Amino acid sequence: MHHFFAYLSRMKFIQRWGLMRNTRSENIQEHSLEVAMIAHALAIIKNRFFRGQVDPERVMALAVFHEVSEVITGDLATPIKYFNPEIENAYHKIEKVAKKKLINMLPRDLQDDYENLLFVQQEDWQNWRLVKAADKISAYLKCVEELKGGNQEFSKALKTIKVELDRLDLPEAAYFMKHFLPSYSLTLDELN
Repeated sequence: MHHFFAYLSRMKFIQRWGLMRNTRSENIQEHSLEVAMIAHALAIIKNRFFRGQVDPERVMALAVFHEVSEVITGDLATPIKYFNPEIENAYHKIEKVAKKKLINMLPRDLQDDYENLLFVQQEDWQNWRLVKAADKISAYLKCVEELKGGNQEFSKALKTIKVELDRLDLPEAAYFMKHFLPSYSLTLDELN
């Protein structure tokens, strides 16, 4: 018996934004789907408009699994995770141990395939940048959603994340923000 997928199914129980009041809770499973869809779009945009040569399906697969270690570690809030380099480094070590534990829950014949998804390889650096940008865009969208619901708790986070997105200096992320982000502020009637 192998527990890998049963463990991953518990991602729906890990809530994000634990230190902030939320009008709607968000778990890491739904977050991972949103990041995967955005990352896939960023890869296509990069290839179509910015002479990229990335594999959108590979980028999407990396995004699907980008938070899996949190099914063991939980979601450590950003202000804590990045409080100082020592804590950040320790957390990365904990994430690595959690990922190895998950890999060991697979049959031996499948471990290499999933290790290739859970541990970013050197040749995936360009793909991983798109996943990280999609992760930031997803966080930004959460802030937009919360502000739209009247929750000012997310106003500073929105500004901080926007600065981080700009700092990434990825034209495909800027394209997504310009062409797709405004729709997230509309009501369903306005979208129709």
